[in-house]
Amino acid sequence: MPKPSFRVWLFLVLLALGGVMALLDTRSVREPGAVPRDAAGEPDFYLEGARLTRFDAEGRAHQRVDTPRLVHTPHDDVTRLETPDARLLDRAGRTWLATADSGVLGAGGNPLTLSGSARLHAPEERWQLDTEVLHYDADIGHAWSDTPALLRQPPQRMSGERFDAWLHDNRARLTDNVRGHHPPETQEDPQP
Repeated sequence: MPKPSFRVWLFLVLLALGGVMALLDTRSVREPGAVPRDAAGEPDFYLEGARLTRFDAEGRAHQRVDTPRLVHTPHDDVTRLETPDARLLDRAGRTWLATADSGVLGAGGNPLTLSGSARLHAPEERWQLDTEVLHYDADIGHAWSDTPALLRQPPQRMSGERFDAWLHDNRARLTDNVRGHHPPETQEDPQP
């Protein structure tokens, strides 16, 4: 019996390699997680690793939310989000960042309510707000919190019982029992 040629050996090696690759590929199929059930009822759908983008009346993206998992319940038309990471765009094109432990998009996708260590960050203005519950109405660009809030713009910091920000107007307001720390400006020595 003659010895198999190089081409036959190469064919057999490639065939074996293909079989091993096919076996590994079937093992890496990710099974979906359990269907979430809670007091809100059974969902009509849920998504994992989702990115939602909302557009304004002119067709410009004005809100993007990334979440590892979202669940929508049809009876109340509410979407629940796990650890949402939101990018809010105002009319001037500035980006505002918002994060929290959980979130809810109301009926029709508005308002967005962030709960549990909610944070709103304005990178261009270098300020950050920390609160327990933060609401955002994307249609009018209004963010607010009715829970105690801490507003920081280093080295300054202020706290209050309520916070409002109008992103399109670049305005923010703390109200009720406002306290702050505002260190005096220091004058640097003039250069000789």
